[in-house]
Amino acid sequence: MVAKLQLKNVWFRYSRGEDYILRGVGLELRESELVVVRGPNGSGKTTLILVAAGLLKPERGEVLLDGKPIYEQLPLARKKIGVTFQDPDDQFFNATVYDEIAFALRQLKICEDEVRTRVTEVARRLRIEHLLSKLPYRLSGGEKVKVALASVLVYEPEILLLDEPTAYLTPETKDEVIELLKKLRGEGRSILIATNDPDITKHSVDRVVRIANGKLLTE
Repeated sequence: MVAKLQLKNVWFRYSRGEDYILRGVGLELRESELVVVRGPNGSGKTTLILVAAGLLKPERGEVLLDGKPIYEQLPLARKKIGVTFQDPDDQFFNATVYDEIAFALRQLKICEDEVRTRVTEVARRLRIEHLLSKLPYRLSGGEKVKVALASVLVYEPEILLLDEPTAYLTPETKDEVIELLKKLRGEGRSILIATNDPDITKHSVDRVVRIANGKLLTE
């Protein structure tokens, strides 16, 4: 089976003269697989997510989506991959939570009735229906995380790349989000989580790898 997403011997640094953040990283994410990359702050987890999403281009190596170079598939690849950032505020630029979640669908020219149906459904799934009329920047940290996730899930990408998706969540809400991600895996989504949260690996995941000194190590 061809990996949905594959990093092959990826080297990345933000500018010449700096140390490499990623050093020959190789990683495969297959269909219906939930993989966790663990590591402390500053270890390169966020950089890994951005490179895997095609948002940063490696200096060496390649990123393959469905077996083909991701950069040859832009912008179509953006529809297949959903990304959430470590700081949800980096994703917000609409007036209300409803508009934030609806934004991607509107960019895809989905009719407004369908937009309303899908926004309502994803909000129900994440238990944030009561937030739809609120200002994104006025939400709590945990609410922002759930809205950011909803804004990605609403357009049903095949691959989810999630940077610290349980940050700011209460233990109860964290369990809810992890259970939702496991259901999405069961529905055929491929999910890569970058985190330093040890609670995630207490749940059923397919693989856990650790990033250290720019390299991935199997736990």
